[in-house]
Amino acid sequence: MFTGLIEEAGTIRSLSRRSGSISYVLHAPKTSHGLRVDHSIAVNGVCLTVVRRVRSGFVVQAVEETLKKTTLGRLTQGDRVNLERPLLPTSRLGGHFVLGHVDAQGEVVEKKTLGSSWIFRIKVPRRFAYQLIPVGSIAVDGISLTIAEVRGRMFSVSIIPHTMDVTIVDTWKRGSKVNLEFDVLGKYAEKFLRRRKGRR
Repeated sequence: MFTGLIEEAGTIRSLSRRSGSISYVLHAPKTSHGLRVDHSIAVNGVCLTVVRRVRSGFVVQAVEETLKKTTLGRLTQGDRVNLERPLLPTSRLGGHFVLGHVDAQGEVVEKKTLGSSWIFRIKVPRRFAYQLIPVGSIAVDGISLTIAEVRGRMFSVSIIPHTMDVTIVDTWKRGSKVNLEFDVLGKYAEKFLRRRKGRR
């Protein structure tokens, strides 16, 4: 369980492909603190397992299904990634409940610079458009954001300077692919309502 509050933008030190999977060696001095083998870590919103510790970092592996559903397969050496360790029971929930289970890939279609913030418009696959709720929560590359506006298959989010500074949002541009995780509470509500309707 995560909150969507990014702790650090780590860097891919190296990566290797083997039998359809990719192993990433990450330089992440902040988030590697206290991290052990078998611990979970969110990488650009994808929940992965730490398989090895290295100096000032760690190694994670993404397998075929993960590479198919997420943007991790596009990463290269030197790229920065959003990192977040799991939520502790004693921690404040500053974002929203994020599982690290990516639902779909979105595409950045517009970036608008304002006086002290930025607006990004992102397009989602058609079958997920109904999950977009104005002023609802969404995780984009693991970042907990509030949907400012919905227009059909597209939604807009507002980015403040702090978020721009501590995440990889500064790399987003028109055509960029991003990982999307829709609000898990909405998914459960939908499931219960569909089941109830089916019984009537």
